[in-house]
Amino acid sequence: MRILQVFNRYLERGGEEKSVERIALHLEASGEEVIRFWVSSEEWTGSDAPSKFQQLCSIFYNREMERRLEAEIVKSSPDLILTHNVFPVVSPAVYAFSLRKKIPLVQFIHNFRPFSVGGSLWLGERVAKESLTGSYIAEVKAGAWQNSQLKSAIMALVLKNLHWQGWLRGVSHWIAISDFMREQFIEAGVEEEKISTLRHSWSADPEEPLAYDEGYYLFLGRLVPEKGLRTLIASWKILEERLGEEAPSLVIAGSGIEEDLVKRASENMATVEYRGFVEGDVKKKLIAGSRAMLAPSVWWEPLGLVTYEAYEAGKPMIAAASGGLTETIEEGETGFLHEPESASSLADCIEKVESLGYSGRREMGLKGRSWLLREGSPQLWSERFEEVLAPFRP
Repeated sequence: MRILQVFNRYLERGGEEKSVERIALHLEASGEEVIRFWVSSEEWTGSDAPSKFQQLCSIFYNREMERRLEAEIVKSSPDLILTHNVFPVVSPAVYAFSLRKKIPLVQFIHNFRPFSVGGSLWLGERVAKESLTGSYIAEVKAGAWQNSQLKSAIMALVLKNLHWQGWLRGVSHWIAISDFMREQFIEAGVEEEKISTLRHSWSADPEEPLAYDEGYYLFLGRLVPEKGLRTLIASWKILEERLGEEAPSLVIAGSGIEEDLVKRASENMATVEYRGFVEGDVKKKLIAGSRAMLAPSVWWEPLGLVTYEAYEAGKPMIAAASGGLTETIEEGETGFLHEPESASSLADCIEKVESLGYSGRREMGLKGRSWLLREGSPQLWSERFEEVLAPFRP
């Protein structure tokens, strides 16, 4: 089957791009032909970028992108279009195009677009659930897209136009990465029979990880408000008060707009250390040496691949009971869930993990690894994706 994979790359490579690439590789390993129609947001930056006025018009419907899609369709004759992020450069043109050309289109859902201005529903202090039913005022006021009220207002109009034009009728099927996301999109108006859940796969190292624990808990990810860093730091203050010198260490690694907050905490708290942005072998070593990994998210996390990273290394996971995170952590078996935005609840979970001792934590981490090998199996993912593709095969 020939699949045209459409993806608007972000300015910074992140988890979604890695997932998009992994999906393409899995499909190719299953015998499908994947034509990568990847477009970068960088096309709208620099000296060769279209004018601001051209960008404003194109974000509603990019005629140039329509022509490029047409050329690729003629060249490769795909049986199906598989879309991921389409904003801002690809634009809703891909939906209108597939509808007009009568080419089946499957939309992979990585975040809350196209029912959220910023993609995350996060306002800085709460989740804008009302956006799911078309009320974007709160997201616009909060500058949810690119920290700009003006840009957010434009994106709100883009989404309103997309829905008003009925272009989403071009989506033959939706794929959500968690049951939670599926439920939210059904609430937003997607027909129940047209949306499936397919969690991300993970090509885990078949070798069981070495057993060692350097005594620290690890937060690894973007340093942004929705990831719950303030809750995390507050919980460590509670642990210092409760346990004194026996309080465990916290290591934070990543980059983002809350980097100064993390740096101040590391300077003022004996138990907190900031490692900056890490990747590759340095990242793997940091995970391997941790006692458990943390995801204190305050927004609706669609799934949370940090859990997969923890489990591959045989580490327990401690996370907020938020969004898709609740579907990957088995309470008391592979980790613990805490009340979102509750520093004391998170501190309680840390103490539970501490009380397990080395062998208890090791057992919990290996149960997580067993879950990952079973539920994140690329073979299982391919079998479930085939159920989505089957109705569209020529």
